[in-house]
Formats: sequence, C-alpha cells, structure tokens
Amino acid sequence: MSIHSQVIPFASIPDMDRRRVNGALLSARPSINDQLIGRPRGNYGTDCQPPTNPVFQALLETADVGPFRCTGIRPAVSALKAILVDVKAAHPDLHGRLGTAGMQCCRFVRGSTITPSSHSWGIAIDLTIDGQPVDPPGDDMVQRGLLDLWPIFNAHGFYWGAAFPREDSMHFEASDQLVRKWSRDGALGAPTGNAPLGQGMTIGDRGPQVAALQIALNRVLTPVVIDTDGLFGPMTRAAVIEFQRRNGLRADGVAGRLTQAALGLV
Repeated sequence: MSIHSQVIPFASIPDMDRRRVNGALLSARPSINDQLIGRPRGNYGTDCQPPTNPVFQALLETADVGPFRCTGIRPAVSALKAILVDVKAAHPDLHGRLGTAGMQCCRFVRGSTITPSSHSWGIAIDLTIDGQPVDPPGDDMVQRGLLDLWPIFNAHGFYWGAAFPREDSMHFEASDQLVRKWSRDGALGAPTGNAPLGQGMTIGDRGPQVAALQIALNRVLTPVVIDTDGLFGPMTRAAVIEFQRRNGLRADGVAGRLTQAALGLV
C-alpha cells in the first residue's frame, strides 16, 4: 500500500466541493447514449450481462491501455490510452499502481432497477490503486491518487463520478460532450452532424442534472417529496407529470426544455 491508495474524506480537502469537480462537463445520460451509441441489449439486471446487439458489439475493443487491459467501445479505449500516457508522464509511480475493477458491463446502476449504468455502453472505467478493494460508492471518501488523476481525466473530456449525488470516486466516464463529439466525428458509426437530439430528461437517466430537477420539483410541489438521488425513476416521472399538469404543459413525464424553463433550470 502506498500514499496513493490511502483513503481520506472529501470534507478534509481544503476548498473542494466534490459536486463541482467536473466544471462544465456533464455526465452521459442513458437516453442520449442509446441514441448515439446504440442500445447494448434489450434488458438489464443487477449483475453484469454481455451485450446482445450486434451493431453495438462491433464497436467493442479489448486492448492494453498501459497498466492494465480493458474492454470498451473503441473511442473510449483510445481515449484511455491517451489519458494514461499523460498519467505516466505526470505521475509515473501512480501509473504503475493502477488497475481496474471493470469497464464494459451491462447492468443497472447499483441500487437501481431502472437506470442502466454507463458501463453498459463501455464508456466508463472503475479504477483501483495498489490492488486495494473497490472503494464503496456513497461513503464520501477518496483515495489520494484519484485526486491526481481527476484533472487529467477531465482534460480529456471524462467525467469524475465523485460528483454524483451518491459519490463514486473510483468511477470515470466519457462525458456527455465527449460522446456527442465522437458521434459528430463518426467514431460511433455514421457521423450525426448537428442533428437534434432529445434534450429532455426521462426515466432511466441519472446524474447531477436529474438531482437538480428533483430539488426544483420538491421546491414547487410541496408537500410532494421525492428523493434527490439523481436517478430518474417512477416517482420523479410522476412528480414531473404533476408539475406539467399544474402549469399547462404537455403531461408526458419528460423534463424537456419547456418544463425545465418553467422550473428555472434553463
């Protein structure tokens, strides 16, 4: 064990707000991933299952990215190679201690039976340091080495899971912006150009944007209360419908631009 794998509370780090560590980067939402990358399989469970969509399967690659091998979609694996080159240059000792607890894995987000994990699309990586056991999500703790990795991953367009409402500091995933760039550039198949995408938050989505939506709904629908867990499930959808009905909006349960504007989110 080295100093890199030592675990400290986020609260002990001066001037750090883990919820703001990604700046303008957004987490990749399942509904957008399905549109741009394709649906890996028809259903999910709580355990890892293989992808069954042959079009998605054709995007997968297994490769050595430096300190370990992993399987993900090709642009994500290529990005990891570049990230780890930069890690080796800046932090050679840390680079040699890195491992992975997994990349491509079709399953729900831990604790959910609605929201597919970003691992399902092979765009997320869970990291280990010194082979230590997996850092449990939601403990508001972080391994010191991850504090050195985070700026490098961010610089390459990867979102750090420390900012999730339920902290997951070992987790890095391609951001919404990066997935869209890959799509525009043709790295996910035919280039999409500037074709419009569904901008609304919908059931199955996750992330700080969803948490902000839940906070806004709780503020205006009192005494209706929903968990601010960042997971768009049936209760959040029901709250969106109730808000839409009260405000003369189309009650479809999708938090699109008009609904978000009425809530003061855009």
